[in-house]
Amino acid sequence: MSGKAISFLMIVLVVAALPWLITTPYWRGILVLCAMNVLLALSLNLVLGYTGQLNLGQSAFFAIGAYVSTILVKTYGWNFWLASLAAVGAAGLLGLALAAFAVRLRGHYLAIASLGFAVITYQVLINWENVTQGVRGIYGILPPVGSTTTLFYIVAGFALAVYVLMDNLVRSPVGDTLRAIREDEVSAASLGINGALWKAFAFGLGAAIAGLAGCFYPGFVGTLVPDAFNIIESFTMMAMVIVGGMGTMVGPVIGAVVLTFLPELLRGFGELRLMIYGLALTLVVLFMPGGIVQAWRALVKSR
Repeated sequence: MSGKAISFLMIVLVVAALPWLITTPYWRGILVLCAMNVLLALSLNLVLGYTGQLNLGQSAFFAIGAYVSTILVKTYGWNFWLASLAAVGAAGLLGLALAAFAVRLRGHYLAIASLGFAVITYQVLINWENVTQGVRGIYGILPPVGSTTTLFYIVAGFALAVYVLMDNLVRSPVGDTLRAIREDEVSAASLGINGALWKAFAFGLGAAIAGLAGCFYPGFVGTLVPDAFNIIESFTMMAMVIVGGMGTMVGPVIGAVVLTFLPELLRGFGELRLMIYGLALTLVVLFMPGGIVQAWRALVKSR
């Protein structure tokens, strides 16, 4: 067995042991939230880290996955798993629809366009009351499984599966193509790479993964309101990717874990919590611009 396979097996065993090491219901709930955040960070990293597209609309696809799956279950009586499959497909298709316009844009123009998409999605959730219930929200949403521990295993299992699939993807010629587009799209085009097609692929796949995370969110919290998917969520996802190390596979995972647990660990500081949290993020960006992973690699090389 290779060293990589042994490392992966150890990670699986640690993840499997977490609910038994953390026995309080509150912290088990944080584990579920952490697993969802890992999915969200991985989804954005494909677009931002590997393709170099500044997408600020990822929260919209998270919301689409949550609302489509919940409405199909609550209103039309669908099975949760079939509804989730439809929701993932809907998020992916809307990601491709956004890409149809976004692939022509770069830099801050793309950021503004994707931000506009997130704002439009948020307004639709608020104003389409006949379907989404607007600001009143949808209540009494049952989880797909009976216990928080089981829900964690399911979400973490999907996160591990997505990680493995994406890791193989970025190590393949497809990953080389995406990185070529990120580094210099004009040079990539001179080599015969269709940048628009591959950026659309990254947008669609990233949107589908974010939609998958959204399917589990309503059952986890029991309610669904538009404020859970405001633009701040997109910036939080971006912070996870940047803090961990965008353009790497393990970086967004580390970023998601750190930025999920850090606010909870700082709750004892009261009103100083947000100040400490913001200061920590600022220090990481200033002194570790490549994220935690690249800082660790630099430390290892210096020894």
